[in-house]
Amino acid sequence: ARVTETIRSHGMRVGIWVEPEVIGVQSPLADTLPADAFMQRHGTRVREHDRYFLDLRNEAAREHLDRTFDRLIADYGVRYFKLDYNVTPGAGTDLDAFSAGAGLLAHNRAHLSWFAALRSRHPGVVFENCSSGAMRSDFGMMEVFDLQSTSDQRDFRLYPPIAAAAPMQMLPEQAASWAYPQPWMSDEEIAFTMVTGLSGRLYLSGFLNRMNEEQFALVDEAVRVFTTLRSDIAEAVPEWPSGYPDWEAPALSLRLRCAGRSILYVWHRSESTTETLELDLGADTTPTSLRQIYPASAAAWTISGNADGRIALTPSAPGVSARVYELTSD
Repeated sequence: ARVTETIRSHGMRVGIWVEPEVIGVQSPLADTLPADAFMQRHGTRVREHDRYFLDLRNEAAREHLDRTFDRLIADYGVRYFKLDYNVTPGAGTDLDAFSAGAGLLAHNRAHLSWFAALRSRHPGVVFENCSSGAMRSDFGMMEVFDLQSTSDQRDFRLYPPIAAAAPMQMLPEQAASWAYPQPWMSDEEIAFTMVTGLSGRLYLSGFLNRMNEEQFALVDEAVRVFTTLRSDIAEAVPEWPSGYPDWEAPALSLRLRCAGRSILYVWHRSESTTETLELDLGADTTPTSLRQIYPASAAAWTISGNADGRIALTPSAPGVSARVYELTSD
């Protein structure tokens, strides 16, 4: 309680990480919950990484989760839950089912039903579907969760294809791509990972407390930019003006077309050359249509226009860099 009270005293909301669908084999609950509250195959509990799997067809299993979440919300004021899922029950459970697959399907449906009821009881709480870095980012889950972690990718250079492609599967405002600026990064690298986060639901990590004033200012600027973009992102339709994202591409782009404006995200990943990014932004777009909104003080990329209405963007130097532009009408 002291921890959560301290968080709230600084004007923040409390968020915690939870892996709700499993019970550690050493937990007292492993012995106090009834046997049929756990997935089983051939009369033996399914076990992985010293965890047992709750079977949410079972009323006692659901009641355990309801009590836990209701207490965390009511007694500790938790307003954000990162729900993870780092193990798998394999084929499923054959307890009270004609096959393990049938038991797993019934559990899956019960899980979605349980979570929908939890959401209805606590509409002001934000729930993230982490699910082992998006490995369970199916449409059944995304229908009921506020946001979806797009990946656990820890190399910021590799993340842009994931972030740019995410709106193919999920709503842009659900796509939480991890921005993790670090004090050992250059200013361009910090901006690069922040642009990745700005392309959907900003999802911020990193050792911000170890940054110098200039580095922290870049992060602060990105957060402030996000507050001006998030309402538009929630209404946006995604487009890929340089083609669909390729894992090996030296440069990538994503456009979010909104009612009042469009937001363009571009990433450059080549360490040895400056790659020109050819964009099809429509015949009515000219170089003056693009206004750099993040990072505002960074060196501008060269912008040129072609007769067919295509726009070319070229970074000022090799190496990773990224920019966010607002597209306006001339």
